[in-house]
Amino acid sequence: MTDVRTTADPDSHCLTGEAEPVTDAHRRAEPVTDAHRRAEPATDADRGAEPETRWLSGDELRTWVNIAQMLMLLPASLDRQLREDTGIPHAYYQILAMLSAEPERSMRMTDLARVVGSTTSRLSHAVASLEQRGWVERRACSSDKRGQIACLTDAGMSVLEAAAPGHVAEVRRLVFDNLTADDVQQLGTITAKLLPTLHRCG
Repeated sequence: MTDVRTTADPDSHCLTGEAEPVTDAHRRAEPVTDAHRRAEPATDADRGAEPETRWLSGDELRTWVNIAQMLMLLPASLDRQLREDTGIPHAYYQILAMLSAEPERSMRMTDLARVVGSTTSRLSHAVASLEQRGWVERRACSSDKRGQIACLTDAGMSVLEAAAPGHVAEVRRLVFDNLTADDVQQLGTITAKLLPTLHRCG
């Protein structure tokens, strides 16, 4: 993976349990709070207490700071490019793109919410806006009277085809142009490990 170095926030000791930022010159053998000084096995009285916090190691903290910054910067950059070039936000582009890849360009709303990383209520609001523009239609699900299916219209497909080249170029510039082929494989493996837990918690 590309080594993206960042400087940890001064308050990042909240993640490590240390009183100062994690540097080679300031490493401590154990957290400094009384709650984490205990080295001996827990007593019977201790077993009912809250579980001890698993503070991040130095390597984990540095990795997490990078991830947190990327989660803020990357979506904002992609959204800015799409709004400036096409007038649509990244969230709407993702909905159109996911529908375009499906058979008959259709997907159940619950499944669509999962793949775009949205709640069903937020997705419903976004799809309503896309319906007003004539880019998406909603239909009743034949197998579930309470379910709905979102369908990409021809007009929506045309909008997606016009927006895709600029979006793909920005994705390459921000992400893949900075990675080797091995990096890409590793990133795919890592994200595949993280996504199931995130989907369960979403």
